[in-house]
Amino acid sequence: MTTLADPVPGGRPGDVERASALSGELSGRGVHGIVLSYVDTAGVGRVKTVPTAGLASAAAWGVGMSPVFDTFLANDHIVTTDVLGSPDGDLRLYPDLDRLVVLAGQPGWAWAPVDRVAQDGARHPGCSRTFLRRIVTGAARDHGLAFKAGIEIEWAVGLDSAPAGEFVPATTGPAYGATRQVELSEYTADLLAACAAQGVDVDQVHPEYAPGQFEISVGALDPVAAADRSVLVRQTIRAVARRHGLRVSFSPAVAAEGVGNGGHVHLSAWREGVNLHSGGDRRHGMTAEAEAFAAGVLARLPALTAVTAPSPASYLRLRPSQWAGVFTAWGLETREAAVRLVRGTAGRRAEQANLEVKPVDLAANPYLLLGCLIAAGLDGLVSEAGLPEEITGDPAHLAADEAAARGVRRLPVSLGDALAEFRGDEVLRAALGPVLADAVTAVRQGEIDAVDGLDDARVAAAYRWVY
Repeated sequence: MTTLADPVPGGRPGDVERASALSGELSGRGVHGIVLSYVDTAGVGRVKTVPTAGLASAAAWGVGMSPVFDTFLANDHIVTTDVLGSPDGDLRLYPDLDRLVVLAGQPGWAWAPVDRVAQDGARHPGCSRTFLRRIVTGAARDHGLAFKAGIEIEWAVGLDSAPAGEFVPATTGPAYGATRQVELSEYTADLLAACAAQGVDVDQVHPEYAPGQFEISVGALDPVAAADRSVLVRQTIRAVARRHGLRVSFSPAVAAEGVGNGGHVHLSAWREGVNLHSGGDRRHGMTAEAEAFAAGVLARLPALTAVTAPSPASYLRLRPSQWAGVFTAWGLETREAAVRLVRGTAGRRAEQANLEVKPVDLAANPYLLLGCLIAAGLDGLVSEAGLPEEITGDPAHLAADEAAARGVRRLPVSLGDALAEFRGDEVLRAALGPVLADAVTAVRQGEIDAVDGLDDARVAAAYRWVY
């Protein structure tokens, strides 16, 4: 006979007792339910919820969820691989109690990311959170490296009263303008309050370039926690907006023309508490390892775009001369470069120096995103890859012969082109493992097929309210 105190494999020692105590504490704070959250291969957040009293059972036994979601498309159609996409099987969702937080924007609810585990306790090879943890653990074991990461979040704020399916900006103020900040000051103030209540340190929140667009930057964390935080902050942005009669979109392209929503990644490698991107004897203070890491990311960017820009709508955003970083180029504080070296403020460079990867949007699964970026960087480190000559200005203005001499080429211009690059990249596929790599391939091909024959406006509309 088994009891709640005899959990199946998959949870962690002590979680059942801890969850029992937490459920009583949460109930006393008026929390009635727990959102169990993960992100699928298409970058869509999926959830199950349990009553607060069920948290201990979830920690002990997990909560059931079909593995079919590994091959869901953004439109909820299902594709298949040789092992995924069938109606067979079951997984268990185990909440990470270390990341559980009461949702300030959704009274009565708490939230926790989950690990997806097979019924026999084995880690599910399609779990992107497990994949990222494996990459981070391997980097620490094999190279003595740790990482700090942050994902910028850009979103468009529209009126919830707009005609169905349409986007009507909730503010008329100009880009980066004080007018826009004033017009939505109550909303953004409540957003800051919610983030603070949830323990999310915000560096800045401000109006952005596109109509109705804002951006929030939050503090860097270890990669798994940073990916969790990205999911949590987007949940919070959306929830607070609804309470103000607003609707938000994180889609790469809310409209077919203009600047889209990005999700730039800031990433730095550390050893024994020392930032490798500062204080070295290479260009702009990088160490040799930091240069090689950056070179690895830069070299694999064409294939990486299948992960960093995974939607057909992503390629409406990835256009030259819009600060989206659409060429294989790097530079110091150069916002048109795909990989931008951020040195940081004098006096704080040891803490602040990092790489910003720009051809990224929020259709990307953040766990796949960070795991693949780190895997690419580590491959550069192992091979002692060299960075090419840096660029200044806009690489779109380089003459063809100069661009070729510098190794500057256009990143894929469609998801189909990106997928072709990904299919041929053995390093990324090996890092993901066959189950996840095949899921990425199948889902990307499914998205390509789903929009076949659609013009840009209809592609933008198809994904506008998915993300």
